[in-house]
Amino acid sequence: MKKPISFFVHHQGRGHANRTMALIAEFAKDRPVSVLTAGPQLFEGFNRDIEIVPLPNMIGAGVPTERLYAEPTPQVMHCVPLGLSEMRRTMRLILDHLDDRQSGMFVVDVSAEIGLLSRVASVPSIQIRMHGDRADIGHVGAYEAAVGMLAPFDERMEQDDYPAYLRAKTFYTGGLCTTRSDVPPKDEARRRLGLDPLREVVVVVTGGGGAGTPYAPLTVAARAAPEALWLAIGPTHREGHETDFANLRELGWVDNVTDYLAAADIVVASAGDNTVHEIARIGQKLVIMPEWRYFGEQVRKAQALVRLGAAVSAPNWPSDLASWQQVLTQARALDTKAIRAIYAPEAAARGAEWLETLTDELWAGASNIQLLKAVG
Repeated sequence: MKKPISFFVHHQGRGHANRTMALIAEFAKDRPVSVLTAGPQLFEGFNRDIEIVPLPNMIGAGVPTERLYAEPTPQVMHCVPLGLSEMRRTMRLILDHLDDRQSGMFVVDVSAEIGLLSRVASVPSIQIRMHGDRADIGHVGAYEAAVGMLAPFDERMEQDDYPAYLRAKTFYTGGLCTTRSDVPPKDEARRRLGLDPLREVVVVVTGGGGAGTPYAPLTVAARAAPEALWLAIGPTHREGHETDFANLRELGWVDNVTDYLAAADIVVASAGDNTVHEIARIGQKLVIMPEWRYFGEQVRKAQALVRLGAAVSAPNWPSDLASWQQVLTQARALDTKAIRAIYAPEAAARGAEWLETLTDELWAGASNIQLLKAVG
């Protein structure tokens, strides 16, 4: 019987869960798989037979005393408050599950602490790599404790400051996009959406992991390019003083994001993993505006895209007409070959094959080794 592969999946946003499902869908049918997460609802409707282990939601859990709250966080960890029963239950559930199932690999997406826990528990782990300023001892310790890292992006997007010895144990899947809907030609996409086939269309899209795109800069953009139609997809947030314009429409969440992206002349987007690779899959001209994330994750990803000539960016949201006009002029001049090149349609299959192969290699002949030790 094949060794089980277990996943820890962070429940912030949908990206971690969607990536996990894309990988698991490519596993061999006889591979036992389990997912431990505080967001089990994220896996509703997934058609692969897996075991879901609900974990307590530790976010926002209160520390019982001020004295415990005052204890400093050790540098080797990022989020380890003291006295939380939710945290004890989480760690106990994880350890009991890994032991009961005899998991051969624990894929962590993402948590440095849980990666370290896996090593202490003597279970091989994989860390899912993310961009960002992660040279702190906590991240490096988790990377060193893992048997490997899986980077769901093209190796050309790697950061120059990522150490060579860690790069050597990292597997790059190529750009992994979890969206599977067909990509229509631009004219067909516009026909479906009832959009003018000749008018310039700018689609602004944001992911689900943050507060959303600020609306005020978009009103300035609409004034800077009044001939263009601006369509905002996903959450936006207002400060209360914005003026609406007829060429700027807030659509909120839509089911047919691919149609809107395919209909666009230019896309303005945050630097979420799947958002970037969904745009790359279509091959659109991209203005990348990173959202705030821990450790500068989206900022570093945006820098990599700009370095490759796959996008243009600004140091912050443009606040005047001339700055928006300059960014749009730069975007119109982009060669979309650069962004198309970072998408890999086989990324999930490649990542799944690597995970399964590494797991099997690590445990090959395990019963014989145990027998030899017993006899010796």
